[in-house]
Amino acid sequence: MSTTGTLAKSIAGAMALAFLAGPAAAGGLKDEPAPGGRMLAWSASFAVTNDYVFRGFSQNSGNAAAQGTFEVTYGLLYANVFASNVDFGDPPSANYELTFAAGIKPVLGPITFDLGVIYYTYPRAKDSGAELDFFEVKAGASFSPWKDGTLGGTVYYSPEYTGEIGDVWTFEGTIAQGFTKMGPFTPTFSATLGYVSGENNAFNGGDDYLYWNAGVTLAFHERFSLDLRYWDTDLSSGFCKTPGDLNACDARFAATAKVTF
Repeated sequence: MSTTGTLAKSIAGAMALAFLAGPAAAGGLKDEPAPGGRMLAWSASFAVTNDYVFRGFSQNSGNAAAQGTFEVTYGLLYANVFASNVDFGDPPSANYELTFAAGIKPVLGPITFDLGVIYYTYPRAKDSGAELDFFEVKAGASFSPWKDGTLGGTVYYSPEYTGEIGDVWTFEGTIAQGFTKMGPFTPTFSATLGYVSGENNAFNGGDDYLYWNAGVTLAFHERFSLDLRYWDTDLSSGFCKTPGDLNACDARFAATAKVTF
């Protein structure tokens, strides 16, 4: 592993320990927070985006995606399902994704923990023997050290990551800051730094890579939001190429409109 990779892993590990591994990354759509304060509750959302990005990689060959999330909570327990159309090129070929997650969110003082499991599945995918479906376990926490501000970190572990590339650790650190309402909009700035560590030279001839995003979410009329976000990775453009010769993990801009019920 390179010196840069070793340094990045040290930073990511320290970040994860500092935050005790917190909630979903800002701008992530696969792992949304559960509503709290009620014994039995449900929520649902529908979103459209010009580019579905997951850990720095376009999941839809740079094209638009329609997405839905449904979640049920009971006290500390939560379970949710996420759906989106996807396009990884050919091969592997997949048309849509279903992600299932469940866990608990206990609160200890100012810290909210998140311990759970996630299963990513791509029904009827043509994956040429390299299974796309995979599951992860996660441990996380977040807290609010100042007014309208949130810090968090997350550690994910998969014993067999997508594409059967072996075990993979993912570390994420997030920061979010809410601002005073401006006209009809209530803006929140957020950013994520992520580090993925695998094996067998799975990523660009190496065992790891960094990804990051930064953007603003504009909430309005209680149920609606518009997220404007910049994504990038430290992977080379050659590694990012899809079979259709599209860069899948280079710098990109994603705009996502969502309504929550």
